[in-house]
Amino acid sequence: METLEFIIYPDGRVQEKVTGIIGASCAEVTAAIEAQLGQVLTHEPTSEFFTVQVQQSSVANTQATYSDW
Repeated sequence: METLEFIIYPDGRVQEKVTGIIGASCAEVTAAIEAQLGQVLTHEPTSEFFTVQVQQSSVANTQATYSDW
């Protein structure tokens, strides 16, 4: 499940935590929000940021010709 968590501190700082989004696509999800919040001071990527999605192929190789022996 994809979640965005925001912690707003009394001094006005906002901490944003993104979970459930694999890879760098979290930056695309949060870009518009960060633009409205103001200056971004730091980024701390989580382990999910460095995760690579693996796609498995279900293609099977079949032999189209048969030998005579």
